Amino acid sequence: MGKARDPVVAVGVAAILLIAGLSESPGTPAAPLGWVLLVAGGLALAARRRAPVAVLVVTGLCAVGYQAAGFDVFAVAYLVAVYGAVRAGHRRVTVIVSGLMLLALPAAALAPGLRDAGEAFARARGVLELAWLIAAGAAGEALRQAERRADEAERTREEIALRRADEERLHIARELHDSLTHQISVIKVQAEVAVHLAERRGEQPPEALLAIRDAGREASRELRATLETLRRDGRGPLRGLDDVPDLVRQARTAGLDATLTVEGARGDVPDAVDRTAYRIVQESLTNIARHAAAATASVRIDYRPGAVGIRVDDDGTATPEAGVPPGNGLLGMRERVAALGGRLRTGARREGGFTVDAELPLDRTP
Repeated sequence: MGKARDPVVAVGVAAILLIAGLSESPGTPAAPLGWVLLVAGGLALAARRRAPVAVLVVTGLCAVGYQAAGFDVFAVAYLVAVYGAVRAGHRRVTVIVSGLMLLALPAAALAPGLRDAGEAFARARGVLELAWLIAAGAAGEALRQAERRADEAERTREEIALRRADEERLHIARELHDSLTHQISVIKVQAEVAVHLAERRGEQPPEALLAIRDAGREASRELRATLETLRRDGRGPLRGLDDVPDLVRQARTAGLDATLTVEGARGDVPDAVDRTAYRIVQESLTNIARHAAAATASVRIDYRPGAVGIRVDDDGTATPEAGVPPGNGLLGMRERVAALGGRLRTGARREGGFTVDAELPLDRTP
């Protein structure tokens, strides 16, 4: 909205300077050039937000130029440019240019043939008063500070809201995991008792009962590990890229032919990227073991300039035609990557199997 008003302001200031110049009408040979500089100084303000320093210099030169042409018109355009430059944070440049302006205007006032230095200084003061110059700079600085405080307040509100949302999600996760752990423990104990009784009677326990027992044990282990991480609240050591080889070894132990390839030189990786990369590999290998019916899997970590690439491929049963429903694991993975400003691509491959391909930037972490 502010940028849209700049051309209107520029045309308005140019009109004011032109009307003021009509009352002067100096009879000097340079008068036509003075008319042009009056209008040019005002129109230059259309670019004051895009190039505040350039506009400051241009309006200053125009003011000196039309003063030399015999027009003792107040430098309205230059004051607006001072306000814009200080508001944009260019205080030092504004002070230097304004100092040069105050020195150049009296010299320019001598150009139309005025030999009296006192009159020249008086005319220069009529074009640019020091008090108005200070007022324009102070107004720009005041608004700049107000905008900075408003941005800081907005950022603080966002940080507080995000922290409260994280605390609420952590609380819900704790409650959910406590409840699930209890229920799954009950199921596991009952299944183990049933298996034990069947074996005591010399009977072969049903496969479904054995599957329930094993699934209960695995679920209990995972829930305990997750709950321990949540209760730690970030105070204990968290797993990262250095722990990816352990994930690959665990996958091999479970019967999956998993390989790990690391490309590039590892530099300084932020903690958030480190943890997210580990979770992507962990979730991918877990999905492969549970759902893909795959024999092989490959994990690739690629350290690139300004980013870390993670790619996990398998040779499972997924096909582009069948599609893969987005489960909670993939959704959580996507949320983690999006929070870091990264890119995530998942999907079935033409040759069969599934791919998880992520890129995490190293310079946009919260």
